[in-house]
Amino acid sequence: MSKIRITYDSPVDALIALTKHLMGYEARYGMPSEDFYDKFCKGLMEDSIDFIEWANDYRHFLALKLKVEEQLTHVA
Repeated sequence: MSKIRITYDSPVDALIALTKHLMGYEARYGMPSEDFYDKFCKGLMEDSIDFIEWANDYRHFLALKLKVEEQLTHVA
């Protein structure tokens, strides 16, 4: 599997793109990313490539969301 590196102009653009990507998983598997991630971390989900990528995308989403929130608190 080849990796593709995508560069965004801002963390907000990256957050929007990740949110859209997570929404695709949520629609495909019929559960919110937060619920999936909780189950995945507890070992209740299989270790398929799709689920591993979903978990990684969700971790990235959480880290990026925190970064954006921290930046906003410094501006406000």
